Amino acid sequence: MLDASPWYVRTRLKTRQLLLVVALAEEGNIHRAAAALSITQPAASKLLRELEETLATSLFERMPRGMRPTLYGEALIRHARAVLGSLDQAQEELAALKAGRLGQVAVGAITSPGVSLLPTAVAAVKRRHANLRVVVDVDTSNVLLGKLGQGKLDIVIGRLFPEHDKLQLHYEPLASEPVHAVVRRKHPLLRRSSLALPEVQDGAWIVPPAGSVLRHRFELMFQRASLAPPTNIVETSALLFITRALEQSDMIAVLAQDVARYYAAHGMVAILPLPMECEMDDFGLITPAHKLPSPAVALMMDALREASRDA
Repeated sequence: MLDASPWYVRTRLKTRQLLLVVALAEEGNIHRAAAALSITQPAASKLLRELEETLATSLFERMPRGMRPTLYGEALIRHARAVLGSLDQAQEELAALKAGRLGQVAVGAITSPGVSLLPTAVAAVKRRHANLRVVVDVDTSNVLLGKLGQGKLDIVIGRLFPEHDKLQLHYEPLASEPVHAVVRRKHPLLRRSSLALPEVQDGAWIVPPAGSVLRHRFELMFQRASLAPPTNIVETSALLFITRALEQSDMIAVLAQDVARYYAAHGMVAILPLPMECEMDDFGLITPAHKLPSPAVALMMDALREASRDA
């Protein structure tokens, strides 16, 4: 039986076993996993057998054409990725310090803070630490949190939803996210000083995909006004398509306030004088709950907080 003391596992686990577990998860086959680690298949099988004996549980189901992680295996894979990611980070940090650099930080952001807070924070950090390597990724919260769990990101500026494991994550709110309706410049509706929902209900709208939080709240906004949601719609979250489609039509698009203001400031869209009561939830800084931030990560987090306060 597995000893309850963490020292039992700490003194018996080998880094190569963790590498093997991750390789098996990615390859799904002991032969390919062994090749990825440049070891023989018998050596890989022995490492896995010793690991399962140490943990007193089966980590992978042996299938006719591969291997599939058990519930225990999935748990260990998640932790193995975190441990290996931390070791990689330690190596990079030490190498950077030896070279007189501060290291690197990988930040993921949803679109709104990705065009507002993040550029300001990155610029501030780079002014003070020119040699700090910064990696930026802009995507949805779910995609970014997946990368955070795999150790590919250090910080996510996004949202937490009920399906996320909040015990494994630390969340610090930064800002709310109002929504605007935008159109092309010189759109006929811009002649109006104010608009109400009944006047745009039958318009052609570009809206977020079905199932998204903003789409749900957009439709709910009309329903609360005793109106049917618009049916003349195009569903997309692709900003390049949205801005190009608006240029060539009289469509109306739904955008987060920071994104709408960014494109409006560059003359690509105009914001309609239409109250949009479908505000998104707060977004914030999300980091692994049980991982100490490196000096580079701490600097970036401080810069993001400062950018949020000044916004």
